[in-house]
Amino acid sequence: MDDEPKSLKALFAEAEAKRLAIEGTYATNTPSYLDDVSSTVQLYNDCLKHISHLSLFSPNESLEDISTSDLPYLLINYYLAELAQKLPTPTLQARRALLSSARDAYERYLHLLDSYSLLSTPHKKLLERYTDSPTTFSTISPGADASARRDAKIANLKTEKELRQKLDFLRRRPEYGTEEGLGDEEAVRAVHLAHLAYAAHMTFQALESLNRELDVLSQAPDPSVPVTAASSQDEDIRRRARKDEGYSDRLDGAAAMSLTSSDGPLLSGQGKPLRPFTLLGNRAEIAKGVFRPGHNLPTMTIDEYLEEEKRRGGIIEGGGEASGRQPTPDEDNYEKADAETYKAREWDEFVEANPRGSGNTLNRG
Repeated sequence: MDDEPKSLKALFAEAEAKRLAIEGTYATNTPSYLDDVSSTVQLYNDCLKHISHLSLFSPNESLEDISTSDLPYLLINYYLAELAQKLPTPTLQARRALLSSARDAYERYLHLLDSYSLLSTPHKKLLERYTDSPTTFSTISPGADASARRDAKIANLKTEKELRQKLDFLRRRPEYGTEEGLGDEEAVRAVHLAHLAYAAHMTFQALESLNRELDVLSQAPDPSVPVTAASSQDEDIRRRARKDEGYSDRLDGAAAMSLTSSDGPLLSGQGKPLRPFTLLGNRAEIAKGVFRPGHNLPTMTIDEYLEEEKRRGGIIEGGGEASGRQPTPDEDNYEKADAETYKAREWDEFVEANPRGSGNTLNRG
């Protein structure tokens, strides 16, 4: 009895149980994880063999020709693509091959949905764009600026959220019945179709992410390529050239002793440091400035500043209304009165001897 082949329904149920168990696993570097992923992939591949043998899906059929219980089988290629990317790979070449197989599975899923007209109008346009250039495909239009790219990413996340909410809402409806979907057929069919639409959206996001990873892998150096003899010879030539210039990559002999010794001069005759040293300022000044404020404080009062400016001649006294006031003469100061009288007489004599305009002789005829 144990050797009897399992039915498609039993294989798919077993594969689904294993896949859901893997989604909650975080220890991805253990041998058991690799075995679980590999066995799940094998179960889904067995399902595809059964589907091909039964001719379950045909390009001559329409969506109405697919029974509700067979709709979940359309997701098998999508699941295989997701699982392929979870397999650990030891080399870059193996990772590229794994991503290539995931790309093929995603493509089969999209073309299968397209053959049954299950792709929405936006998804059809994305499929056309992907078909034109698979390796450079992006959900964002080429040539878009930063603002347009940001808006496109927000729209993608919004669409993903809406599809997910719709799927969760349909699954919570009483008509859907149990988790196995044994309820009203119309409600169960709506859930499966919503799941297919959600997976199609996630497929385009995955293809874009896959192209980014492949681009990074293409720029990574291949560790399997050995160092050639020519490159080793070039390195030897560079080393000898540096040694001819007096350079050495070894710290031995007198040079090493001078670098570790605390005695002797700091610099050689050519100005090269002979031992480590640190440039320090006055310790008292450094200690004094530890708790000083970040801004400069005033060093004198306003009165002191004005006195200093007056001493330097930076302040002109007088002027204004006070300059027109004549000081009251001191009648008791005879010496000052005589000095003022002599000064006035000298000015009168100068004016008589030098009439106005006498010095301007250039423009006279």
